[in-house]
Amino acid sequence: MQVVAPLSGVVAEVLAEAGASVAAGAPVVIVESMKMHHEVQAPTAGVVHGIMVSVGEQITDGQPLFSLEGAGGGESAPEQRPEASGEGPPRRDLAEVLERQRAVTDEGRPEAVRRRHQSGRRTARENIADLCDADTFVEYGGLTLAAQRARRSREELIDKTPADGLVAGIGSVNGREFPGRDARCVVMSYDYTVLAGTQGIRNHRKTDRMLELARRMRLPVVLFAEGGGGRPGDTESSELFHLVVPTFRSFASLSGLVPRVGVVSGRCFAGNAALLGCCDVVIATPEANIGMGGPAMIEGGGLGVFTPEEIGPADVQSTNGVIDILVEDEAAAVAVAKRFLSYLQAPAQALGGWRCAEQRALREVVSEDSRRVYDMRRLLELVADEDSVLELRRAYGRTILTALARIEGQPLGVIANDPRHLSGAIDAEGAEKAARFMQLCDAFGLPLLSLVDTPGFMVGPDSERSAAVRRCSRMFVTGATLSVPLLCVVVRRAFGLGAQAMAGGDLHAPALTVSWPSGEFGAMGVEGAVKLALRSELEAIEDDTERERRIAELVAAVRAESNALNMAAHFEIDDVIDPAQTRSRILAALRSAPTRRRARTMIDTW
Repeated sequence: MQVVAPLSGVVAEVLAEAGASVAAGAPVVIVESMKMHHEVQAPTAGVVHGIMVSVGEQITDGQPLFSLEGAGGGESAPEQRPEASGEGPPRRDLAEVLERQRAVTDEGRPEAVRRRHQSGRRTARENIADLCDADTFVEYGGLTLAAQRARRSREELIDKTPADGLVAGIGSVNGREFPGRDARCVVMSYDYTVLAGTQGIRNHRKTDRMLELARRMRLPVVLFAEGGGGRPGDTESSELFHLVVPTFRSFASLSGLVPRVGVVSGRCFAGNAALLGCCDVVIATPEANIGMGGPAMIEGGGLGVFTPEEIGPADVQSTNGVIDILVEDEAAAVAVAKRFLSYLQAPAQALGGWRCAEQRALREVVSEDSRRVYDMRRLLELVADEDSVLELRRAYGRTILTALARIEGQPLGVIANDPRHLSGAIDAEGAEKAARFMQLCDAFGLPLLSLVDTPGFMVGPDSERSAAVRRCSRMFVTGATLSVPLLCVVVRRAFGLGAQAMAGGDLHAPALTVSWPSGEFGAMGVEGAVKLALRSELEAIEDDTERERRIAELVAAVRAESNALNMAAHFEIDDVIDPAQTRSRILAALRSAPTRRRARTMIDTW
């Protein structure tokens, strides 16, 4: 039989002579076409009867190349190469790739890992392995090297700048807990063992690539932000000062679109801190130092000489609101990051396996003595599923607590007045904290529960110096534009504008407004209202004892009008409930008040 050319080209090589026995599939002629070599193989085993072309000859498609006679007498097909079957060493190009891949891993960098562990810290890859479900993290750009070829040899770049100091990819987080849900997240970690976790030309490019994937596929982002900011040592760029790097705009543009979690332990300055500050929630360890500029920038600006530990320590950044959640170490930080994401990943229906405390205990949380303080956090722990409360910014804006929680598995956000601080009066910091938390819940579809016990907004000259008029009004603006259901439970006092702000603007703004029997209502505190309204009458009473008796009498009369039952009788609230019914009423309201889809909005960083 004649074997013809499968395409036009030039004969590059003839591998068999006339009379040679060949096996089926053995190459006989090599044809070069479009710079590629194509094997023309023997279709069956046999003997090459004649070669009809020579090396260098131009041939056309279908031109006879050689003839083949006989069958079954040829050699057996060549055995599979050992490396192709997984035996023996890999081919040279694969071996080079495998070695480079290994050099990037912790296993390939034992000295860097040892130093990291000596400092009591985990590596970037260890944190990512802990965050992501097993065998789900797919790395992007792991073979990237720093843009410093003018300063370092290729070998040094491979050794000193693996992944250009940024480990990035996509992995599943909490996918085991919530099967059937898309649990994929973009995960990026600056690697402090590589050039102090600084931001180089190529790791900026990697960051931009990952952020674009997060935007396109609507994936949450987890950022481990430890690092020193911009890197001055890169040499391969046509840009002057890198002020057109899109990373910061790209990350900021995800606000309100996907959840962004920032985790930091150690030093986090300049560009790294700017990205951290854009996150929806910031989780940090006590070793964290966070600042918009590090020691070199501060000294260069003529502002003094400071150690890194003096700049933005964790105790400062947690009390001023920069840090949302302060945890003991990196393992705890990763666990909290997973927990935060779980509230946004859980299915809308109730999750199995939840437990709650005996609800009759709620009847005893608030004392019958209206002046006696109580623990609002304990109240929330009783209302919510066991071990489901995650509080944000606990050390900041302490007059209001903000937390994520679950009730029968249903995730929701909670704002609550804390009577142990300023007696629950809402100051500027508390209002700002609450409004921003309401934005966060609204952006990601979490219903809101408001637990009200406030004498109103904080007043006085000191309060006004804190810009209270603007900052407190944020609660009204945010509450009035919510798309998620808001439920209001008046625990004790609901006085004045502060109470209205806690209820989204007024007591009929929520999908449900109920009160416990301990609820009191009014334009301001009862004693203050009596003394202000009846000042002339009271000042006319000369005897101090008689004056106090008259005040008590008037206060009792006002209280009789301002109690929860009377408010319900006037239909200014929807109902007065047994505190033990709180969970069931919340769930019933949520089932009948679905979340409306709203146009995307940004979430304030503050």
